[in-house]
Amino acid sequence: MSSHERQGNPPSLRLALISLFSLIIGIGISIAIFGLAPHLPMLFGVTVASIVALYCGYNWNAIQNGMITGITHALGSIIILLLVGILIGTWILGGVVPTLVYYGLQIFSPSVFLLVCAVICAIASSATGTSWGTTGTIGVALMGVGAGLGIPLPWVAGAVLSGAYFGDKMSPLSDTTNMAPAMVGVDLYVHIRHMASTTGLAFAISLIIYAVVGMIYTPETTDTSRINSILDMLQSTFVIHPLLLVPPFLVMILSFRKIPAVPGIAIGAIAGLVCAMMVQGADYATTMSAAMSGYVAETGNADVDSLLSRGGLESMTYTVSLIIVAMMFGGVMQATGQIQVIANAILSYARSTGSLILTTALTAIGSNFLLCDQYMSLVMTGRMYGTAYRDQGLAPENLSRVTEDAGTVVDPLVPWGSGGAYQSATLGVPTILYAPFAVFCWISPLVTILFGYTGWTIKPLEEPSVTPVNELTAEAVSSTSTVPSEKPKVAEPV
Repeated sequence: MSSHERQGNPPSLRLALISLFSLIIGIGISIAIFGLAPHLPMLFGVTVASIVALYCGYNWNAIQNGMITGITHALGSIIILLLVGILIGTWILGGVVPTLVYYGLQIFSPSVFLLVCAVICAIASSATGTSWGTTGTIGVALMGVGAGLGIPLPWVAGAVLSGAYFGDKMSPLSDTTNMAPAMVGVDLYVHIRHMASTTGLAFAISLIIYAVVGMIYTPETTDTSRINSILDMLQSTFVIHPLLLVPPFLVMILSFRKIPAVPGIAIGAIAGLVCAMMVQGADYATTMSAAMSGYVAETGNADVDSLLSRGGLESMTYTVSLIIVAMMFGGVMQATGQIQVIANAILSYARSTGSLILTTALTAIGSNFLLCDQYMSLVMTGRMYGTAYRDQGLAPENLSRVTEDAGTVVDPLVPWGSGGAYQSATLGVPTILYAPFAVFCWISPLVTILFGYTGWTIKPLEEPSVTPVNELTAEAVSSTSTVPSEKPKVAEPV
């Protein structure tokens, strides 16, 4: 940004906090009290941040260019999300997702219910990229089975959520998994690979705990009629065959071979299209409709219909518009120095790698409780600490990992947040009761903090990693100076 465009003075911490709390209060009232979407309150936050910038002497061109720059940074994520919508639609119509769910449910074993419960939900969530869709379908069915087995429902809900959020967090189809690296300029698959160590350890610990607890509640009788109903309906509606596992394996192979996300996901979507036409016998018009508007299941089974009625490019409009508005706010805050003022105040307490990661994790958690939305937690945390990680010689994927390790998984633990409210209503257990047993959701931040203080898998900044971070934060440095699914009341995120 040129000096002619800036024409402003760095804001005080008090003024910067006014912009921040306008967003917090607006979103809090909208979501927690009225159950509305966060888009308009976020626009109110953009307005207040712009007024603060004008008060500090910035002209409108500088503010508008900040908005545009912020949106530009998210275009890569938006492209991926649109392709993911198409992929989900074609994968469901092609029988790929039904096959994954079918085989996932086949490994159900009453003797290790909690353990398998988490694994089943992890498989389903990895296949669909949505924790909400998984808990609202398979999770509900497993809650009924758990009740029949005499297992305390808070434990069942905790296992369901642990598996669902693990799969959501590691799936390249997830909106949050796409958003976290986008906020700091990291490739999607680099982000996923870097998360594997902390996320894998956290989930392994969770599975061990569920296995031990499950031994205490050895079931004597099992009512699996709901599970069997889902299996029968899937088998009667789709061709279920091991060959349909090829598309997800193909996407994973492309991921490990470091193929960029856009062509990798596009190839996966094409594979789903081929499965729809060649295996399921869908015609061209039906396949294109699923790619555009998503698949609509009409099996007569409410669980199956709810799980499979999703996907399509149009399904991403809620998330894309949310990202655009969030990035407008972040762009104004960054271009006018407000976000850096807040970050500097917080970072004054972070003097080492461990304390920086701890501060980042606490910011992500606090944002969930204050903003009531995991997407804003990812946006705010990712945008605030990019420069600090670079200054301490840390690769940006460390920041994206901590942001998601502490931001995404805490979402269902906030009773007044969108995630907590949805999961509580869906699973029939109050948030405050299941929260202690959603082991993965609270142990994941602890593991990432542990890695920060020990230095395990902390990646130093290298020349190839600098470029995207510089592009994202150059404005912030020179001036001393965004959110993808799951809201049944508006539109379910991926």
